[in-house]
Amino acid sequence: MALTAAGIDNARFEARLLLAQASRLTVEQLVARGTDAAPAAIVEAVRVLTARRVQREPMAYIVGEREFWGLPFKVTPAVLVPRPDSETVIEAVLSLMPDRDRAWRILDLGVGSGCLLLTLLHEYPKARGVGLEASPQAMAVAEENARALGVDDRTALVAGDWRLPGWIDALGGPFDLVVSNPPYIESAAVERLMPEVAKFEPRLALDGGADGLAAYREIASAGPKLVTAGGFLVVEGGEGQVSEISALFSAAGLAPRPPWKDLGGIERVVAAGN
Repeated sequence: MALTAAGIDNARFEARLLLAQASRLTVEQLVARGTDAAPAAIVEAVRVLTARRVQREPMAYIVGEREFWGLPFKVTPAVLVPRPDSETVIEAVLSLMPDRDRAWRILDLGVGSGCLLLTLLHEYPKARGVGLEASPQAMAVAEENARALGVDDRTALVAGDWRLPGWIDALGGPFDLVVSNPPYIESAAVERLMPEVAKFEPRLALDGGADGLAAYREIASAGPKLVTAGGFLVVEGGEGQVSEISALFSAAGLAPRPPWKDLGGIERVVAAGN
């Protein structure tokens, strides 16, 4: 099988997903029709999709969607593929802010697909959110996801880049909650990532500078201005980075909490109060 030869794990499962995409059927429907002959058009479509996957293009880009926190999110090469690790951010926020009926004001720095901000707006039905995004293409994806999830009336997306001066001026803060999954890969390490990431995912969302912490310095510096008294700043970090991120937040006058671990037991999320 071409997928197995390309070194792809779970090749049989992925082949079934590609056939489902090509035939516009669910996996369950495919199983029910397992003895039916596939039309030539579908066979050709599977061949084309398989060729993309053999090049290690992420499956999420091929099918155009990825589930996050039980919700469907459109994804394109303009945005990172949502990952289960990032659901730890949602878990941390729900623990810190248990009142689902408050009209919280939420800011997402680097909104991407919108998986963090829009999931939180789904969990907090009276909250309103702002998403900062440097990429127009990514912002278009987030806008579409906001509409699909029915939270677009509570979502405002703002073009901006935290690497540029004055980036906080258009955000209208402060906020009860600021979340972010910023780029945290060391610049020199990006090309050594698995091919699906290094070759296809947007470098702007991966490259965290020489030590991987450039974005956290900007976020920490702005944190006291962006977060209300009693509010929280909650960020995802890379493996082995949480102590340094916590130190940056402490130096900025914020009060870090003990980190949250992801499903793999890795310290993944830092939350700090203002």
